Amino acid sequence: MSQLLDPHQITGALLLGGLFALVGLVLSALVRRLFREALRYDRSDRIDQITLSFLSHLTILVIWIVLATLYAHLIPALNRLGTALLAGVSLASVIVGFAAQTTLGNLIAGISLVLYKPFRRGDRVQVAAPTQHAFEIGEVEDISLGYTVLRTDDGRQIVIANGTMAQQTMIKLVPGTGNPPAAPGSGAQGSG
Repeated sequence: MSQLLDPHQITGALLLGGLFALVGLVLSALVRRLFREALRYDRSDRIDQITLSFLSHLTILVIWIVLATLYAHLIPALNRLGTALLAGVSLASVIVGFAAQTTLGNLIAGISLVLYKPFRRGDRVQVAAPTQHAFEIGEVEDISLGYTVLRTDDGRQIVIANGTMAQQTMIKLVPGTGNPPAAPGSGAQGSG
């Protein structure tokens, strides 16, 4: 059996890869189930569903990164290849960092929105928007790693980058209230 899982042989490396993939799938399923059960048994609504979903995705990502790193260290051919590519990765990371500056900014803003919780799923918020009245009102539907999604009363989805959402002033509205009064000079008053 130990010869079958020898990382120096191609069959051993492939079997170990399959084993690591199976462990990753099992751990991912366990994490999803754990977070789902935590949300189901939270009777006091102390656990925010968006935060739990975000933490679930982040935990699964960390699991796969750790498993891939362990696998690369176990397989001698990948270990040598990893050492050779290390110098190239540092240069590539600088290039990717500059190219993905906005995306990374949205990711960091998403983390701060989840941690600081200026709003939660189901909250009604008013945000600045390029519309006739210069604002939109919607219910927070989801916060992902890059975007916040609002649902308006007429069923439209407003997708706002987390970087924009974190930087703008928003007004949290009381549930069940209608639209706020129109901005002065917007021409939304009676048309006679």
